[in-house]
Amino acid sequence: MTKRIILPFFLLFISTLSFAQKALTVEDIYGTSTFSQESVRGINWMNDGRYYSALENNKVLKYDITTGKSVETLVDGVALGLDIDNYAFSADEKMILLMTDKQGIYRRSYTAVYHVYDPATKKTALLSAGRQAYATFSPDNSRVAFTRDNNLFVKDMASGDEQSITTDGEVNKIINGSTDWVYEEEFSVTKMFDWSPDGNYIAFLRTDESRVREYNMQKWKNGQLYPEDYIYKYPKAGEDNSVVEIWVHNFNNGKKKKMDTGSEINMYLPRFQWTTFSSTLSITRLNRLQNKLEIIHADPSTGGTQVILTETSSDTYIDIDYSYDLTYLSDGKHFIIASERDGNKHFYRYTLGGTLVNKITEGNFEAESFVGLNQKKGLFYYTSTEDSPLERHFYVVGLNGKGKKKLSGEAGYYSVNMSPDTKYQIRNYSSASMPLQVSLVETAKNTVVKKLITNEALQNAAKQYNLVPKTFMTFKAKDGTDLNAFMLKPTDFDASKKYPVLVYQYSGPGSQNATNSWSGSHYYWHQLLVQKGYLIVVVDTRGTGARGVEFKKQTYGQLGKYEVEDLIETGKQLAAMSYVDGSRLGVWGWSYGGYMSSLTLFKGNDVFKTAIAVAPVSNWRYYDTVYTERYMGLPQDNGSGYDDNSPVSHTDKLKGNYLLIHGTGDDNVHFQNAVALQARLIKSGKQFQSFYYPDLAHSLNAPGSRVHLFNMMTEYILNNL
Repeated sequence: MTKRIILPFFLLFISTLSFAQKALTVEDIYGTSTFSQESVRGINWMNDGRYYSALENNKVLKYDITTGKSVETLVDGVALGLDIDNYAFSADEKMILLMTDKQGIYRRSYTAVYHVYDPATKKTALLSAGRQAYATFSPDNSRVAFTRDNNLFVKDMASGDEQSITTDGEVNKIINGSTDWVYEEEFSVTKMFDWSPDGNYIAFLRTDESRVREYNMQKWKNGQLYPEDYIYKYPKAGEDNSVVEIWVHNFNNGKKKKMDTGSEINMYLPRFQWTTFSSTLSITRLNRLQNKLEIIHADPSTGGTQVILTETSSDTYIDIDYSYDLTYLSDGKHFIIASERDGNKHFYRYTLGGTLVNKITEGNFEAESFVGLNQKKGLFYYTSTEDSPLERHFYVVGLNGKGKKKLSGEAGYYSVNMSPDTKYQIRNYSSASMPLQVSLVETAKNTVVKKLITNEALQNAAKQYNLVPKTFMTFKAKDGTDLNAFMLKPTDFDASKKYPVLVYQYSGPGSQNATNSWSGSHYYWHQLLVQKGYLIVVVDTRGTGARGVEFKKQTYGQLGKYEVEDLIETGKQLAAMSYVDGSRLGVWGWSYGGYMSSLTLFKGNDVFKTAIAVAPVSNWRYYDTVYTERYMGLPQDNGSGYDDNSPVSHTDKLKGNYLLIHGTGDDNVHFQNAVALQARLIKSGKQFQSFYYPDLAHSLNAPGSRVHLFNMMTEYILNNL
């Protein structure tokens, strides 16, 4: 009798739980903070090795490393009446630069209002009049350098005097100390000045944009009678680039000297930094085709230079991102740099004169990122794909390449912010089933001092909305190569039923979407579609990253060819699955992913029914020099490579449902791409849908825009797939 009562109650309880599961809405995802992920930002490791600081709730807090507990409020933005965007200490930690009112220009560039804060007196003072960018203390704490209006300035902190290091800065002509659009976007740099270790020199990049052609982007501001012209320099593939030079200002004599970087102006200078000596400036020089990289050492007093290291890749390209890892050792005798020369990214140790000492990391995996270096003990810390290309794990190895040890634990994705003395680290971890976990870790014992972030609210939200797990799988490319992927299935998945499938991909060179990590905002939208009865598949085609040079660089000279082949093959293999409705396959993507979804629908018109393309490239001739020529060479030399796999060349093949979305204010992938593609579709007599977002940039990220965008996309999928 008792069992007969308990069982119905239990079933009622389960039914109630099931009923309580929330249905996802676009507003939940993009209009609220329901799925926001906490992290630790603004980390500064302090000089004594006992403390670190972090920016939290408009306060700069000081933490005891040994306990992970906050012990002092260093700056209270609320009390000062300031909204702090970022902060930086002077080398002696007696002064703090506070960045406020940050206003973005492009993806990484900005201007801001800086304040100098004295922790002893708790007083602030404006750094300078107007707006500045990239303000940085000198190593001796006596000066602050910054850029304003395309010029480089230095302020003496004792006297308050401000000095113009350059005076020839001019919009769309000359830039000093920061970068033009293409350097910012494709070399990921904006601040281009650097103090020498003794503070007696400051090196800076001078960029002459005069010969670069202008792009005119109209801004359709609400209520404005006439649109505003926004004109900036944008070098498209095959066109002229800026002419760049490295200059050094000597504070001892007040003179500037240009460094000798050669007579060839058709090249790039994407990195420079001081070695451990103020007498030697290191410059990275890259040729226009980006298949020859040189490390140059310059004498700041004479401008004389010497090539220390040369690396070439005659048949493809050199990934400049690796020179981020160029590190000069404190012994003044060696440096470390990464290279792909053996088929995978690994780290190498050289003498200061450029003689190879040894390979630090080695194996059939990618040593992805340089994390830290204990030079006293000769230990090198890094993350790699050794366990799986789907994951990143944390390792230590001797500088001599011996004694490798894995420091990370369970399967997933790790990144690490290490203290300069390597004694402690902020370790970030997530997996497909666990959102970001942030821990303070003692390196020697490899033990957690304190869990800083657990994202319990996000974990609870994932449960409340019944988010489904990733099911990892592989598809086969035409040549038999395994393509990593994962699938999302409804909670009530029934293998006897037929489901429509939406494929998401990015597919760009070196990218990766299929990872054993917690995913971003698209992931939640995909979960919404899963709740509505769709299967979601995320796949990484040939040409993507984490799997070595051969896999990544095979798309060189013909972007789109193999990626589309792989997506069409993926579609065919999906259609062959017993639980997939092969007549209802869709594909979508953004930017490079939009380029691919367009081309996949056009060329795979017998496989895919529907595609959404957000901000796609429609012809590589419209895109910038650095990115496009890195992977395609010059259009003058590879016309067929540019045109054969451009969507504008295949509009006559469109049969299915196509939605094209773009922002008119896209400074990156110009709205011109959408206009050209639409014109060709119309000429081909094809029906399609398109939507533009007035004045919005590549991310389409403005108040309310993401909610509007994904509501529109949801409706389109429901009606057309």
